Amino acid sequence: MTVTEREAREVAEAAREQDWRKPSFAKELFLGRFRLDLIHPHPAPDPESVQRGEDFLTKLRTFCETSIDGALIERESQIPDDVINGLKGLGALGMKVGTEYGGLGLSQVYYNKALALASSASPAVGALLSAHQSIGVPQPLKLFGTQEQKDAFLPRCATTDISAFLLTEPDVGSDPARLATTAVPDGDHYVLDGVKLWTTNGVVADLLVVMARVPKSDGHPGGISAFVVEGDAEGITVENRNAFMGLRGIENGVTRFHRVRVPKAHLIGKEGAGLKIALTTLNTGRLSLPATCVGAGKWCLKIAREWSEARVQWGKPVAKHEAVGGKMAFMAATTFALEAVVDLSSQMADEDRNDIRIEAALAKLFGSEMAWQMADDLVQIRGGRGYETAASLAARGEKGIPAEQLLRDMRINRIFEGSTEIMHLLIAREAVDAHLSVAGELIDPEATFADKRKAALAAGGFYARWLPKLVAGAGQLPNAYAEFDNLAPHLRYVERTARKLARSTFYAMSRWQGRMETKQNFLARIVDIGAELFAMSATCVRAEQMRRDDDNGKAAHQLADAFCRQSRVRVEELFSRLWHNTDDLDRTVVKGIMNGSYAWLEEGVLDASTDGAWIADQTPGPSTKENAHRPIR
Repeated sequence: MTVTEREAREVAEAAREQDWRKPSFAKELFLGRFRLDLIHPHPAPDPESVQRGEDFLTKLRTFCETSIDGALIERESQIPDDVINGLKGLGALGMKVGTEYGGLGLSQVYYNKALALASSASPAVGALLSAHQSIGVPQPLKLFGTQEQKDAFLPRCATTDISAFLLTEPDVGSDPARLATTAVPDGDHYVLDGVKLWTTNGVVADLLVVMARVPKSDGHPGGISAFVVEGDAEGITVENRNAFMGLRGIENGVTRFHRVRVPKAHLIGKEGAGLKIALTTLNTGRLSLPATCVGAGKWCLKIAREWSEARVQWGKPVAKHEAVGGKMAFMAATTFALEAVVDLSSQMADEDRNDIRIEAALAKLFGSEMAWQMADDLVQIRGGRGYETAASLAARGEKGIPAEQLLRDMRINRIFEGSTEIMHLLIAREAVDAHLSVAGELIDPEATFADKRKAALAAGGFYARWLPKLVAGAGQLPNAYAEFDNLAPHLRYVERTARKLARSTFYAMSRWQGRMETKQNFLARIVDIGAELFAMSATCVRAEQMRRDDDNGKAAHQLADAFCRQSRVRVEELFSRLWHNTDDLDRTVVKGIMNGSYAWLEEGVLDASTDGAWIADQTPGPSTKENAHRPIR
């Protein structure tokens, strides 16, 4: 499909939740308002959900220890059927499904803890469970399904059936306006045609959530829509099981639909609501990925500590050398902070008092980037042994530490469920929503003079009230947040810096106006500053809760202090790079790359790539390949 840049933006904008019906800590933070009352005191889970969650974690831990062989899954690039059937028997497919439908009804907090535990046994198992119920059939039906759909599908998802989510296509990633798969109305059915790529769980799935475009016609508003589709329906072919650098046991494939008939009763929500359903599902679904990053951080810290005690260089354990110790301090502080971010966001999701769309996105962005850094640091601390496979280490008589596997497995997290670059843009759009609400037409080059005048009046009133509040605040009072003891200076820093961040955003909008959306590197730095401030806030709140309620409170305060000091260094660097950077020069270099000015630089090497199209053909039609679909029973 050919879609203009403006049309693509309009599709993405229409899929957004337009209203803010509930408060949002992160939204307020980007506006320069430090609403500590929204997260402190740290929200607490109800005792019943804690008991239910702890009981399941005990069973899951035993299963992971006795029945999951992560090395076997890595070696054979497949999760054994008996492991998946064991997970079904344990109820793991129904962690997020309500008890009334045969599920476990776990809270978001304990669902995330379960994913972290399962992923530590095998990241492929964690991916299977997460794709099934974070973005697969259960969550969209929970939020948007009819009672009939819930009754028909949720009991299956809770006990026997694996689900998958199918949005991406060979030529469509984060730009869904060009979605090519169609769902044409035909009597009491829709007829699906198209090709879907990177269908996590798609190879083994019994049920699919499929995004397809309904043509506009009489009685049909059309648009991208969501459907529940039986995985073994006639006309569905899994044409390939994909292989990756990491997550080698993941059941990810290419699925072709040819004249697949789907009952109208399987449409989720309304026609045209598919993208909104997907984005709303991801509001909490995105929390599963940073939850697995928490687990990775904990393991990195454990291995780094044990190895650094055993490894002696120049007369002392390597941990006592500052170059290694600094990496370990980063691991410990960051793991504590990431767990604080995930637990806080998850508990807010359970309570449903706040709008957490920005918090969940920040958790995903922050978690995936920080976990990747921790995994890379672990490989560096382990040296040559970090680069060596666990199997090779074991073969020569050493402990089989899969550090290099973790690095490969974690790399996808910066791409899954919205790449880091897309997350920056998504969060930036939400962060400037208040500005666009009052000044959008003022900076829209296609708006009429009358619209611009009306917007100018509205913007003038908003900024007259808002800007003066960015001048001073509690962060300048020496006794503010005193109840946090040694962490109070960090919260005062967050308050002051949130106002500085809001002023920087306003200045940029005034300077660039309608061109603001093209300043992607600037927006990324703004978002990264916000992510650090959110993480600092969550970390201090969690540490203070632990000081009141936990024997490890003193140590938690120390870790929180370390993280905040590390974070403040990163924040100051990001602020410096807002206005002092090479962005303009980089754009000039990119033009030179694309027009061939530097083609000479590519000489002197061989290209090991095989022949083939850059993007596979996705022309609708019958499949010519053997069906690789293998449901697990």
